[in-house]
Amino acid sequence: VTIVGSVASGAEIVAGGSIHVYGTLRGRALAGTMGNASARIFCSRLEAELLAIDGFYKTAEDMEPELRGKAVQIWLEGETFKVGSIA
Repeated sequence: VTIVGSVASGAEIVAGGSIHVYGTLRGRALAGTMGNASARIFCSRLEAELLAIDGFYKTAEDMEPELRGKAVQIWLEGETFKVGSIA
């Protein structure tokens, strides 16, 4: 799923594959919902309430504070969330 613009707080994006948000991600993003552990989440500005890939979740409280407001990509390695800055 590709979104050109921002995702509001309270909104939810659900995709069987990867999610690309070319704007601020404030709501919830659930990628890989059909068992796709290789799905990724990309956003221009991370302010998400919740991230999920293949059933593994990370809430806003669990996210590294230094990544908030940054352009990032999120992926799974095993059962661990990995977050990388995109610059």
